[in-house]
Amino acid sequence: MAVQYKDYYSTLGVNRNASEKEIKQAFRKLARKYHPDVNPGDKSAEEKFKQISAAYEVLSDKDKRKKYDRFGDKWQYADQFSGTPGGGGGGYQNFDFGDIFGGGRTYTYSSGGGEGFDSLLDELLRGRGGGRSRPQPRRGRDMEHPVEVTLEEAFSGTSRLLSLQDEAICGTCHGSGRIQNAICSTCRGRGRVPHTKRIEVKIPAGVKTGSRVRIAGKGGEGMGSAKGDLYLLISVKPHAIFERQGDDLLVAVDVPLTTAVLGGEVSVPTLKGKLALKIPPETQNGRIFRLAKQGMPELGKDTRGDLKARVNIVLPQKLTDEEKELFRKLQQLRGA
Repeated sequence: MAVQYKDYYSTLGVNRNASEKEIKQAFRKLARKYHPDVNPGDKSAEEKFKQISAAYEVLSDKDKRKKYDRFGDKWQYADQFSGTPGGGGGGYQNFDFGDIFGGGRTYTYSSGGGEGFDSLLDELLRGRGGGRSRPQPRRGRDMEHPVEVTLEEAFSGTSRLLSLQDEAICGTCHGSGRIQNAICSTCRGRGRVPHTKRIEVKIPAGVKTGSRVRIAGKGGEGMGSAKGDLYLLISVKPHAIFERQGDDLLVAVDVPLTTAVLGGEVSVPTLKGKLALKIPPETQNGRIFRLAKQGMPELGKDTRGDLKARVNIVLPQKLTDEEKELFRKLQQLRGA
């Protein structure tokens, strides 16, 4: 079976007479497009990134490029072919990758020391600032997690035990993404691996649908720096009897016809228990009584909304003959 020839010029999209500047520009453009952090989980992009990295490692080095132009992708064996010992061009090259991933830094690397390009690539991909063993500090990412609570839980505050999908520093390469000049197979060069963590969070009283509760330091793991924050996206379930109106609560209260006409007391439900409400004589259906500070707590404050009790007059049923006669007399007296 024939082995396919690796055309590094084609991989970078340049011709064989391309200048060093053109090769650098081509690599910079492709590295930006196919970097694994830009394409998480995309194996084809990851493979493409490996190919352009290998091509750039050769074509950016004058000595390696000269050998490649003569011997093709078997350039590593050029010294054996030519009978010359050693090899390697030596010297240093500068390359500015700041405009690829930010930072505006110029990286210096040896073109003949074996690890020069790898050091450059490590700095580019892992945000390194010099030594291969010291990742540049990077704050963890902020995370969001939806949480649904009942109205009672929103009234009193509650807690939740959450399972969060996060990423941790790869224990194999310690976040560098590479091991012995090769991409780490555990994290595929990303320096991080999937990780599930369980944390208990407190949800304060007064939350409502749309509230965004910040839990400091409970977000993504940092790279030698602080963790990110976790934001709880709150939704409150509808309640069977209470309707929430901002920090106020609205509840329907059944009032017997006789109580509505003559006055009296009825029991009003609240989220803390029941309260007695005095109904004045001749109370009309639909009238609203406001019970101060019996509503929802205001998030982050000591104040509370009100409870609004809406009268729902209940007509008597299964009247006796005597009761019907009394209503007929009332009808006659009212002239209806």
